[in-house]
Amino acid sequence: MAVSLHARAFLAALSLSTSTLALAQESPPAEVAAASDGDIVVTAQRREQSLLDVPLAVTALGGDSLAERGITNSAQLGDAVPNLQINSPYGDTQPNFSLRGIGVANEYNSNQASPVGVYLDDVYLAPRTSHGMGLFDLDRIEVLRGPQGTLFGRNTTGGAINFITKKPGLSGTNGYAQIGYANFDTFTAQGAAEASLAEDIAGLRLAVNYANGDGQIKNVFPGGRDANSVDTLQGRASLRVKPTETLDVVLRAYAGRDRGTQAAVHGLGAFRTGLDFFETNENRIGENRTDAWGFSANIALELSDMLSLTSITSYDGGKQDLQQAADGAPLDILDINWRSKYRQFSQELRANYEGDGIAFVGGLFYGWDRNITDNRFNLPLPPAGGFFQHYRQVRKSYAVFGQADIDLTEKLVLTLGARYTKDKSRYDDAFAYLFIGGVDDPDTPIATTVPCPGVAGTCAYDPAARFALADTNNALTGRIALSYSFDDGPLVYASYNRGYRAGAVNGGGYTSSSGIGYIEPERVNAYEIGIKGRTADRLLTYAASAFYYDYSNQQLQDTRAGPVSFLVNAPSSEVYGLEVETTLRPTDGLRVSASLGWLHSNYKELTLQGADLSGNELPFAPKLTAQLGFEWDVVEVAGGTVTFAPNMAYSSRQYFYFSPFNDIDAPGTPQMNSELQQG
Repeated sequence: MAVSLHARAFLAALSLSTSTLALAQESPPAEVAAASDGDIVVTAQRREQSLLDVPLAVTALGGDSLAERGITNSAQLGDAVPNLQINSPYGDTQPNFSLRGIGVANEYNSNQASPVGVYLDDVYLAPRTSHGMGLFDLDRIEVLRGPQGTLFGRNTTGGAINFITKKPGLSGTNGYAQIGYANFDTFTAQGAAEASLAEDIAGLRLAVNYANGDGQIKNVFPGGRDANSVDTLQGRASLRVKPTETLDVVLRAYAGRDRGTQAAVHGLGAFRTGLDFFETNENRIGENRTDAWGFSANIALELSDMLSLTSITSYDGGKQDLQQAADGAPLDILDINWRSKYRQFSQELRANYEGDGIAFVGGLFYGWDRNITDNRFNLPLPPAGGFFQHYRQVRKSYAVFGQADIDLTEKLVLTLGARYTKDKSRYDDAFAYLFIGGVDDPDTPIATTVPCPGVAGTCAYDPAARFALADTNNALTGRIALSYSFDDGPLVYASYNRGYRAGAVNGGGYTSSSGIGYIEPERVNAYEIGIKGRTADRLLTYAASAFYYDYSNQQLQDTRAGPVSFLVNAPSSEVYGLEVETTLRPTDGLRVSASLGWLHSNYKELTLQGADLSGNELPFAPKLTAQLGFEWDVVEVAGGTVTFAPNMAYSSRQYFYFSPFNDIDAPGTPQMNSELQQG
């Protein structure tokens, strides 16, 4: 079982923000500046609205707020969002998001889509390796809890997370630089520089992010890397051109890489003699080698005061090369190399209309993504050897969607939305074989295992043998909501949402083709009521929601001895709970934030390996999550503000990685962060 640090104390994480002589200190964007008044502008419904006017459970975090809370990577968002859990067998490289108990469960293969959709500037990111991004130079993050099957589309049965970067402001020259130092000799640096190429017409913004730190778990093996180390570098360039008042074009390019190490393994007892809990003796500490890059074009055209068009085009790619030693010993007993290459293209054309008591958003979407995987499993087989696996997966998605907010009265709004999606998937060029050879030796194939319907080793090796499957899904999803705004008071709402996650193929089948096949799509019928608003004196901003999910066909792995892995559907589950978020501003320069999430989840029907697991809890679905912190602007220094921002996050017991059986759990885990920042 991998060792991870559940409780961390950042005693003196110091982040300094400075301006050089060539760069003026940067002004906060309108959305973040408004946050100080408790009125954050979001685009959770694909149009600009005050957060308090959106009849959805949404958490919005400004870029400055992220820095003040010490959140520097997407894998840390669970410290700020109720009922959001993040886990991964590969550290921060491939975070698995779980919202309100709906997540990727124990499905770790690279070809699977997350049920919590992840977006970068409204661009859907299909490969989960791209989700482990550093958070830098962001305008805000929007976390939408609950199925988002209308405006965001497929693979959002749990919700959606949208990372929105800063874009050039087209006026003046500005920038910033931040450096930080934390425990384990962790050094962080990020900065941005912006210049107007033509005043009010064209601007360029460049941003960079870097983090490097020693491992949190000492490896006593001579020359071995320590576990849980950090080594990331990312950059982004944004070009904005606004030749007229009605045309706004934003071009973005980004690239990043991760070279950190994974968590350690408490392995064979004979090699743990004399070691404490945070030490290991491993000749091959797992390494995270990932790369991601992409380009996007966002073109917005105002046709009139009421009608606008938006085109979003993107092309993204990347690769992962994850070496994972699973024996926790200075021996080559169990070593896995996960390698995949990704490409994706997407195009969305959207129209926004607002007038005559109707606000409408509608459009068309096309997405294509490809995954080519080459995995190598060195197992404790006599003689030394294991399995090699190769496959290619190509998915295409087509959708038409629309949502209308209709003013029934001045205060009462009816929301109607629908989306029709057609998903096509093909799994081909697949083969796997049993081989003889050590970890660093060439493979000597001895038996084909894919395609082979029998037990591994029973089919003669055939280098030309290939296996292929195809699948098509159609889904109608949508949203119905009714919201009412009281005079100078709160917004209350009730909603029904239907979410969908496309059917999937077992990317973990390499010992036999009998375990490879497409399974049914996930579907969620979600019912929610909520209230949000702020007091008349504007001191307190609040939001609360209660929800019930009827969840069918959750996709999860049934892993058996052999090793043999099957991708299966859990026929029926239910999830219900509530959330509360508050922000108190008792005085200028002091903000106190608190949130609470309570969750109940269980399988209503599930049988694995002949065991009836009905009534068991869903994995990564703790009953209680809580966050508490404050941000105190201590003093003005050199044109900036020194802010002290301690915060605490708590998660109660949750069932762990391979655990529909509920046989492994993580205890309740408090975490305390403390940040001192000048900005």
